[in-house]
Amino acid sequence: MLPPLGTRMATNTYIWGLGRRKTSTARVRLAPGTGTITINDRPISEYFPVERLRKQALIPLELSETGSRFDIHVNVGGGGITGQVGAVILGISRALIKADPTVEAKLRGHHLLSRDDRMVERKKYGLHKARRGGQFSKR
Repeated sequence: MLPPLGTRMATNTYIWGLGRRKTSTARVRLAPGTGTITINDRPISEYFPVERLRKQALIPLELSETGSRFDIHVNVGGGGITGQVGAVILGISRALIKADPTVEAKLRGHHLLSRDDRMVERKKYGLHKARRGGQFSKR
């Protein structure tokens, strides 16, 4: 049932950010909370078991100093684990800017707001891979 005219519906308190890298896409949702981070309904330590990748994914929160202000829920898919980490970084950074525009300069200074547009080069016909040709034979 629709609300009566002149009344406002309750607005969502979520802040969304979209990140992409290679073939990975991450949809990030920030909500006011205590700082829990879940990726595909699993804790970040379980989804990214490698500590280096886990630290990379949390860089935007460390730079903006907002790690404990938001609960972060991420849906990520496509590509490999490194591409997914890059997509999560961009998604979190974009969502943090919507939440607090004053952190944009710091995130931009560390190149966290640039979409890395490098993609895998396609394989060409007549070659083994994208650029690798056949071995030359003199006879």
